[in-house]
Amino acid sequence: MGGVSGDPVLNDLVANPVLLVRPAGQASSVIFCSPHSGRVYPASFARQARLDPITLRKSEDAFVDELFAPVAELGAPLIAARFPRAFIDANRSPGEIDTAMFDGPVGCWVGPRTPRVAAGLGVIPRIVRDGIDIYAGRLPACEASFRIDNFYRPYHTALAKLVAQAREQFCIAIVVDCHSMPPPTRNTDIVIGDCYGESAAPGLTVEAHHSLAALGFSVARNAPYAGGYTTNLYGKPEAGVHALQIEICRALYLDEARMEKNTNFEHCKDRLCRFARTLIKRRWEAPRRAAAE
Repeated sequence: MGGVSGDPVLNDLVANPVLLVRPAGQASSVIFCSPHSGRVYPASFARQARLDPITLRKSEDAFVDELFAPVAELGAPLIAARFPRAFIDANRSPGEIDTAMFDGPVGCWVGPRTPRVAAGLGVIPRIVRDGIDIYAGRLPACEASFRIDNFYRPYHTALAKLVAQAREQFCIAIVVDCHSMPPPTRNTDIVIGDCYGESAAPGLTVEAHHSLAALGFSVARNAPYAGGYTTNLYGKPEAGVHALQIEICRALYLDEARMEKNTNFEHCKDRLCRFARTLIKRRWEAPRRAAAE
């Protein structure tokens, strides 16, 4: 499939891998991103996979981009991957590659083997949720660099540009990395991850927690999700860049059996819009060192 042009859906994804919705006038340092809500599946990928469409979609943070779509009207940009997580995962290091998935040398950088790679959840996943293998056989070696160059890198290039622009305009940038989670064992609606205080100033985490709780959500911090690659990569509070990961329980808005919105979708979206408004309208102060640069 890599680079072969017989799939019009794949060609469209190559041309437009990322959805970027900008406000008419950016009024906030806050940036919302969704790396896992992509749901454009190329036919060539579907042929490679051994799974039915619903099972293949189990790894999606389905419709999370739509839950946060109103932020652009409130003055903040939204960036979302259009490509599916099962195809390539933008919330991983580009070197988290399982070379055993391919039929030869991949021709791109391969980092140390991490627990995520060993579990089948590298940048090019081997499994979907519940541990089900995506592929029946090995992939062509060219697939690794093709997917990273055409999908992964454009997503992070666009996100990094938004962060730089916010830093230039406001002397601070706040990345809100938006995800969904299966219903947890505890009765938790939303988990906020700030890498145990490393990726965001404490005041930002507290504000997000209080705002969500005031809207009726039950909220936990850093357990079981403390933050992923995106949160760690961009969250540098000492440099004026903060990152929070937000995990939303899918049962609040999604019929997982059908991968369709449930009857509570609009209510959940409205509450999350009010949460976003709280963050966007707040004037966040940059650290003195960052402001003086």
